[in-house]
Amino acid sequence: ALGVAVSVPGLAVLTVIGGYLFGWLEGTVYVVVATTLAATAVFVVAMATDQIDGWLARRRGTSSALGKLLDPVADKVLVLAALVMLIGEGVAPAWMIALIIVREILVSGLRLAAVERGVVLGARDLGRAKTWAQAIAATVAGLAAAGAWSDDVAWWAMLLALIASWVSGLDYARVAPRVLRGESA
Repeated sequence: ALGVAVSVPGLAVLTVIGGYLFGWLEGTVYVVVATTLAATAVFVVAMATDQIDGWLARRRGTSSALGKLLDPVADKVLVLAALVMLIGEGVAPAWMIALIIVREILVSGLRLAAVERGVVLGARDLGRAKTWAQAIAATVAGLAAAGAWSDDVAWWAMLLALIASWVSGLDYARVAPRVLRGESA
């Protein structure tokens, strides 16, 4: 199960980046729209496989400490790569993405501090909701970049993802004192 969670999103990140690069190099409106739609579709499929992988691991009881540690990292790489690429498309405000990245770095730092104390801080419910809010925002923005709807729709989706990110970050901050004492969250 861990292999799917790590390898499929990694491949998807390269595909999304390659898709945007291909659209940029070709420079025609048709190719840019088609490539943006293809990159968005690859992103959606990668997120779906991640969800299915996690669901199967929990259902079969095959979750591991390593999987709990690496799955959120794979999610971050996939979602943040897509969000950063969307800045260049003009549908994701850089300041929003920067604040999302700051939150991700802070929570990742807390996870590392927890590991040093022998505690694996897996994804929390609000963290999972945050990931999906970001994934939906990236999908909406990808479709806006392809002209499916107004950039304003993407802006509001990004704002909701930003709010979800920081609400989730506060949830991690709430458990931080226990985790830093070496207790499980």
